[in-house]
Amino acid sequence: MTAVAPRLRALLCLGVALLLLLPAGAVFAHALLRKSEPAQRAVLSRPPAQVRLWFNERLEAAFSELSVRDAGGKAVTDEPASVPDEDPKRLELALPSLRPGTYTVRYKVLSVDGHTVKASFKFTVKGP
Repeated sequence: MTAVAPRLRALLCLGVALLLLLPAGAVFAHALLRKSEPAQRAVLSRPPAQVRLWFNERLEAAFSELSVRDAGGKAVTDEPASVPDEDPKRLELALPSLRPGTYTVRYKVLSVDGHTVKASFKFTVKGP
């Protein structure tokens, strides 16, 4: 039985060493927002026709959501967001013509690794 303990200890040490060699992204993978149009905290002279978000991982389209809300918290459109076939890392939402004001973009995405990310940011449309 004493011969088993050193082998078990060696296997345990090997397992820990292998975990330490994995890149952090492989252990803690989540869909991270890489770019947005409009950009976070943008002040725009014209209202955007759409919101587009790019992530570092492919998204599960059926479980990804995007909304834009006005200063009162009301959604500006009932249209669903989509993940285009040509870019599975992008989430987009067409917008109606927006009035001047501050808007909040809210998103919730499920990446193919199975992790859900939920966040928001604001942008402003200036008056004439």
